[in-house]
Amino acid sequence: MWILLLLIFISALPTIGVFIWFRLVKYPLTLPVFLCALLIGALALLVAGFFQAFFPPLDNLNLRTLLFRLMVQIALTEEAGRLLILLVMSLFLARFTKAPADSALPVENFGSAVGLLAGLGFAIVETATYGAASPRIALLRAFTAAPLHGACGSRVGITVFNFRAAPVRGVFRFFSAVIIHGMYNFMVINPDMPIVFPILLVAASLFSALQTVRPRNSAAGAV
Repeated sequence: MWILLLLIFISALPTIGVFIWFRLVKYPLTLPVFLCALLIGALALLVAGFFQAFFPPLDNLNLRTLLFRLMVQIALTEEAGRLLILLVMSLFLARFTKAPADSALPVENFGSAVGLLAGLGFAIVETATYGAASPRIALLRAFTAAPLHGACGSRVGITVFNFRAAPVRGVFRFFSAVIIHGMYNFMVINPDMPIVFPILLVAASLFSALQTVRPRNSAAGAV
């Protein structure tokens, strides 16, 4: 039980950091939305697993099949899982919490924040699962894979909540999340790739996502 709690705590470190940042900057996102977005991420992991179950095992891994596995079987299914759950749960967010229209956040910032948190919620469950084999893996993923999922989730969140206003940009953001995710996967499994490259990719992607999370003039009413 203590090991399980430790794994969950390690996996949740990036989410705790985001929560503290939201409080410090008085981010106008309510606590119910914050928690609901994390739940969305956890549910998205189940949907991604369902999608991946339809892919046959790849016995012969050459460059083409490896790229297919990393970009389609993993990256695309995980981002599609986030997209689907965000689409469904956005109706509940609008009905039972502050909808983007009557919150202090513009729609794009709202979608980016919810997507970021959904990505972190996804990473909490995934990291804890991987960490069951090795706590060291959980710690490594908490500071690389978790921010990556948050950055990609932010792009998917904008796709969902701002699609009517900017459909072309929404499609571009979704596929950019898939490409970033796939590139990260390729970098981390490549033994010849210096660890600094995936770290730089994660840092740049997260920095870009945070620019869309925080509005220029954020109002009061933080988490």
